[in-house]
Amino acid sequence: MNIKEKGFIKSSKNIWGLSFILVGILFLSVLLSVTIGSADISMEQVYKVIIFEIFGLGHAEVLSKGAMHDIVWYIRLPRIVLAMLIGVSLTTSGVVMQAIVKNPLADPYILGLSSGASLGATVAILLGTGTKLGGNYVGICAFIGAFITSIMVMILANAGGRANSIRLLLSGMALSAMCSAFSSFIIYFADNAEGIRDITFWLMGSVAGAKWEHIMLISPVIILGLIFFVTQFRTLNLMLLGDEVAITLGKDLNIYRTIYIVVVSILVGFSVYCSGMIGFVGLIIPHIVRMFTGTDHRKVVIISSLVGGIFLIWSDVFSRIIIKGSELPIGVITSLVGAPFFIYLLARRNYGFGG
Repeated sequence: MNIKEKGFIKSSKNIWGLSFILVGILFLSVLLSVTIGSADISMEQVYKVIIFEIFGLGHAEVLSKGAMHDIVWYIRLPRIVLAMLIGVSLTTSGVVMQAIVKNPLADPYILGLSSGASLGATVAILLGTGTKLGGNYVGICAFIGAFITSIMVMILANAGGRANSIRLLLSGMALSAMCSAFSSFIIYFADNAEGIRDITFWLMGSVAGAKWEHIMLISPVIILGLIFFVTQFRTLNLMLLGDEVAITLGKDLNIYRTIYIVVVSILVGFSVYCSGMIGFVGLIIPHIVRMFTGTDHRKVVIISSLVGGIFLIWSDVFSRIIIKGSELPIGVITSLVGAPFFIYLLARRNYGFGG
């Protein structure tokens, strides 16, 4: 199916060429960003540590321990890789959510996932629920909150009739308001100033706590999710045309919406588990990509995921260096960049959903 072919890049050959270029930029972004930080470590030393850890080449007694090794291998590189993975996850989820609800203002959190995750984190931080789950119990509770909310959205949207994009959107808004109300109720009565600060920082997002264990957990989920949605471009295109058109073609979009929401909930849930709430990535990147590729999801999904990974890597770099001796939550950077650009897009008279 070929829908609304707009944008500068139309042929499949150009798309493959752009994809290879973006993969190269992504690889170079990782290599360059790992050399940037508050600690004064030369580029040569950084790469020696990485090459030693990956290939075992170099002097073990010098490269396998010490402050330089720990900064490069346990702090900088894990957060860069995690930022890349979170960018891929949120951008892919944003593309899919915008197709599911047929709304260009949709983002990965549109169906109340953010409020569900926030409620889970609030309960964990202020009430101490889930402390037996381990050191990252806040992220685990947030994941549980986001996933339960997504299931409730689907149940509510299908109550009394078949779910469609409008019912899903309204169900998400209702449950989002309810979760936000519960979170506000807990915060209001909690006598825990430090916990409230922790919640505020968590809601702004950060990859500062990245560990290789997180990456080993999240990377298979994100890679499989991306591959799945890349193969679903025809159905995603059909969602933009609406249920009426889909029925005439003999396709039941309700089943696919349910499957897609579950997969997106898993992607977003794991992203929230590892990095908290990072806004604007899944909203703005798909719009930028559609300006060049049009709305065909054969192009949009893969290109958006690569651009999202690059964008979040450099957002993390700026969050670390913009204020000397301090670190901003990465969500602040993405909002500062994304909001003005989105306002610009809305102000353009000829801008539409992918045009």
